[in-house]
Amino acid sequence: MPFEDGDFVLIDYTLKVKETGQVVDTTLEEVAKKHGLYRPNKIYEPMLVVIGAGWVLKGLEDRLKELDVGQEATIELPPEQAYGPRDPSKVVMMPAKRLSERGIRPRVGQRVEINGRVGVIRAVGSGRVQIDFNHPLAGRTLVYEVAVRDKIGEPAEKIRALIHRRLPLVPGEKWAVEVGEKEVTIKVPEEAIYVEGIQVIKRGVANDITRFFPAVELVKFVEEFKRS
Repeated sequence: MPFEDGDFVLIDYTLKVKETGQVVDTTLEEVAKKHGLYRPNKIYEPMLVVIGAGWVLKGLEDRLKELDVGQEATIELPPEQAYGPRDPSKVVMMPAKRLSERGIRPRVGQRVEINGRVGVIRAVGSGRVQIDFNHPLAGRTLVYEVAVRDKIGEPAEKIRALIHRRLPLVPGEKWAVEVGEKEVTIKVPEEAIYVEGIQVIKRGVANDITRFFPAVELVKFVEEFKRS
């Protein structure tokens, strides 16, 4: 049956730009290698989507609601359902000196952050730099090739999926999870205790749990250190 808001769904996808046929993102390792997108430090596996959470484009989310586990679909999103049309006012000229003062040596294609906005340098010359602050996919029609792999139903498995989303390097089955009426207890595996930024990750997981499990009032993380 079709998915509803709040459902935990695992999907594989490949994202293409319709106008050029270029593959720009994928969860599939073999596709990434074929199209020159492969990154050795990335884990290629189905992605968690909580329907209605806004983690993916709304146009994609709306179409996912029409699918079921095991189904595949090609979903086309025009610019207005994706990253919007290109806005000429977001392409600005800036003195090269302003970038050099920030320690930036401008070159075409370089991504830069200026006053909290991320843009791409399109041209450099005559002491001035042209920066495009449009989203890289603005004005493009996007084509998603999607396969729905699974729907997660058990509360403990949902929580493991939320943890894995924030800390993919540690397998979800390594986390022992107990779910009570108002309390969730998570035993942190040894290999996660010393992960850089683990405290921020735990705070994010706790926020996710209280968001998707409204009855939960307390999230506890348990770390154990055994005698050598």
